[in-house]
Amino acid sequence: MRKTMLAAAAMLTISSAAFAQSSVIVTDPAPTGSVVLPGEVRTYVMEQNTPSVVYDGDIAVGATLPDTVEVHTVPNIDGYGYTVVNERRVIVEPKTHRIIQVLE
Repeated sequence: MRKTMLAAAAMLTISSAAFAQSSVIVTDPAPTGSVVLPGEVRTYVMEQNTPSVVYDGDIAVGATLPDTVEVHTVPNIDGYGYTVVNERRVIVEPKTHRIIQVLE
């Protein structure tokens, strides 16, 4: 009887350790919508002398700029565009004009 109880206890310990090792915790991205930009994107955008456009809408991550706002591409790096709106440089998705990040 004692051997059976020890064997059962050992099996529970081993199975719980195996279960713990196979568990995966998935978290959503930061709620602020922050994105880690490649350093060369930020550097390129900050070095450009691009005129600012006036826009009355919200300039925040996740907002979409209208098609009338000209978006410039970042050479040699797909998926990133930029513009300057109300004197603020913003990184946008070129196809959707959705703001990815506002540079300060």
